[in-house]
Amino acid sequence: MIVNGFVWALGEPADEAARQVELLHRNLCALANNFSDAGFTPLIDATVPSREKLDFFLDLLSARRGLFVVLAPGIDACQYRNTIRDPRERFDFDDYETLDADMKREFGDVGWWFDTATLTPDQTADRIVREASRRAPVN
Repeated sequence: MIVNGFVWALGEPADEAARQVELLHRNLCALANNFSDAGFTPLIDATVPSREKLDFFLDLLSARRGLFVVLAPGIDACQYRNTIRDPRERFDFDDYETLDADMKREFGDVGWWFDTATLTPDQTADRIVREASRRAPVN
């Protein structure tokens, strides 16, 4: 939604990138709250890099039941999926091992760590709809 002055989440200047990401997340939660108040079940698809950021989301959604699903297909699946994306949509990243270890340390057993390595996007969505309410609660 930002055109002039947009800074990618990991871009520079870092303080402006962080400000824009926080604004995005506040708006995502406000929109989700509005849909929830109207009787819909919203889903927020976002990168949640830390427990602090998860708590930020949960605070903004505090009047609602929160579920946390981590799509965790494993390093090999992530690397393979990146190779089959349109080149304009690829995210080149070489430190999956550290990211995986950091996320496990940061979140522990919070939510549902869902191995999607052998599933299609439709199969993943179907399982989330069927199982998340019992496997992924965080508050």
